[in-house]
Amino acid sequence: MTPRDASDPSRSPWSDLSRPPLSSTALRRGLVREDGLWREVDVVRRTGSTNSDLVARAAAGEAGEGAVLVAEEQTAARGRLDRQWTAPARSGLFFSVLLNPAEVPLTHWGWLPLLTGVAVATGLSRTAGVDTALKWPNDLLVTVGDEERKAGGILAERAGDAGVVVGVGVNVTLRADELPVPRAGSLALAGAVNTDRDPLLRGVLRSLEDWYGRWRAAGGDPAASGLQETYAAGCATLGRMVRAELPGDRALVGEAVAVDGEGRLVLATETGVQQPVGAGDIVHLRPA
Repeated sequence: MTPRDASDPSRSPWSDLSRPPLSSTALRRGLVREDGLWREVDVVRRTGSTNSDLVARAAAGEAGEGAVLVAEEQTAARGRLDRQWTAPARSGLFFSVLLNPAEVPLTHWGWLPLLTGVAVATGLSRTAGVDTALKWPNDLLVTVGDEERKAGGILAERAGDAGVVVGVGVNVTLRADELPVPRAGSLALAGAVNTDRDPLLRGVLRSLEDWYGRWRAAGGDPAASGLQETYAAGCATLGRMVRAELPGDRALVGEAVAVDGEGRLVLATETGVQQPVGAGDIVHLRPA
């Protein structure tokens, strides 16, 4: 983490009064409890990537399951396919959590990013009053005007043999003139009734704790836990024509018809074949 000069007013956490800083103390008080999942909550002013930091902490034995690391600003945040994620300080929720689903078979761990998507969408709907749809596998979409825009994303990484770090980035108060690309969005631009990051983060983490508990109790079974059905109900990709850009410079076009038991997107191609896609970039195609 790069230190900042507190004597410089431009670097004060209160320099933008519309974006007050988060409090580690307040978040711990609201989230950490003896019988709960979250064991520690740390907020840092600035860092490269909360995912990288938490993976390193886990490797060094300095963090266990239930650790939450939140950054007010990230300078080297990554999305899927190593895409860079940039946003102004305190304009969103940028955090990572460390999970250790030891009793869940490894074959079901691929559901963790999708589970996190369901949890984030549920938490934001309750606290921000914004309907958040899911683009397979791990993008968060909001509607700005009549346009579907990406407002967030999720990235999961292994942390040793027993852990997974799941990172979440959500644009909260990003203004139109701050958008990194024209098709990006934020909760504020989507008409959120609440953009106070403290209750938003608490709502998301409580929702994640709830869904993670259900999934673990079901041994990671996505059907028995209700996760598969709930994800499909909130997935904006299903029922649409899409192009899957696959590894090896290959592409597959078809209608997204289902998310299977392994969390893969199933495409019905023009030849009538149903093809599961487990990795790749999905592009929603506009109707002809």
